[in-house]
Amino acid sequence: MSLRAGILGLPNVGKSTLFNAITAQQVDAQNYPFCTIEPNVGTVAVPDARLKNLAKIVKTSTIVPAVLEIVDIAGLVRGASKGEGLGNKFLSHIREVDALIHVIRCFDDSNIVHVDGSVNPQRDVETIETELMLADLESIEKRLPKLEKDAKKDAKLEPQVNLMRKAQSLLNDGKPVRFAAETDDEKALLKSLFLLTSKPVLYAANVNENDVLTGNAYTKQVEEIAAKEGAKVIVVCAKIESEIAVLSEEEKPEFLASLGLEMSGLDKIIRAAYDLLGLQTYFTAGEKEVHAWTIRKGAKAPEAAGAIHSDFEKGFIRAEVMKYDDLVKFGSEQKVKEAGKLAIEGKEYVVHDGDVMLFRFNV
Repeated sequence: MSLRAGILGLPNVGKSTLFNAITAQQVDAQNYPFCTIEPNVGTVAVPDARLKNLAKIVKTSTIVPAVLEIVDIAGLVRGASKGEGLGNKFLSHIREVDALIHVIRCFDDSNIVHVDGSVNPQRDVETIETELMLADLESIEKRLPKLEKDAKKDAKLEPQVNLMRKAQSLLNDGKPVRFAAETDDEKALLKSLFLLTSKPVLYAANVNENDVLTGNAYTKQVEEIAAKEGAKVIVVCAKIESEIAVLSEEEKPEFLASLGLEMSGLDKIIRAAYDLLGLQTYFTAGEKEVHAWTIRKGAKAPEAAGAIHSDFEKGFIRAEVMKYDDLVKFGSEQKVKEAGKLAIEGKEYVVHDGDVMLFRFNV
């Protein structure tokens, strides 16, 4: 599975600049609203130092990383749910992503216009959330009557009716529907409804260069908002990310160190996004290639095999599993076997992050 995240926020908060930087693409990022007319989509490799180490061990030059797909969604404004600005056209793009990266302006700059005239993270977050909630409420009000009618004939639809009513109640109270689901079944059902505020949110506080290490009064506001929602916040500087984007892989660590940073904004975003969605990585490694695969935490071996091909899951027999640390420690698969560290696992094996796996299957 691949992760698809949407970058959204008010116009001129740094969305497209951040998008350009982390995807190494150069879409328009001008100082005026709605320069993003179509949702720009970029696919970036998920940084993982373990891949190069595995490639050295199995002696391959081909590395296939996991990928993160990022959609740059045009800036929303107050009234978007009713068609203001570029309106519902862009609300529809949000339905297609797994998670939302909400970029919030946390810097002052008189040369960059703020759509509401001043920097105010609390107001900006409320503007976006309100428009998404209004769009969801309108969607539920259109869909619920028919669903209730159909449920009288088909009892299997009753859980969906109940969840939609619960979501409607939350929206009427000014709360996003992501809080409507409590059980795994409800979460899966909620995801199938494609409601905008069902998406998990990562707040990206965009600051200037001087505040990237310590944050500022604006980022503290964002942290308070996120704490109430149980959401995550990362502090990034889109300008610094733009500078990182043009550096070679060898130059990046030195540049980051010179700024006192341990990782880039891209790394922060990916780690936070994986955590948001409960994802992890396992590897396949051989002379042909080293490949990183993204699966959900808690996935069992057959499901992990299915990430490669559905036939692997259907015909799953067993999995040969090595731990990444063991493979690095002993230096080869053969030595891992000799040390008794290669495990043969069946259908009930729960895959762990960093597992190096070989599947046996029969179709």
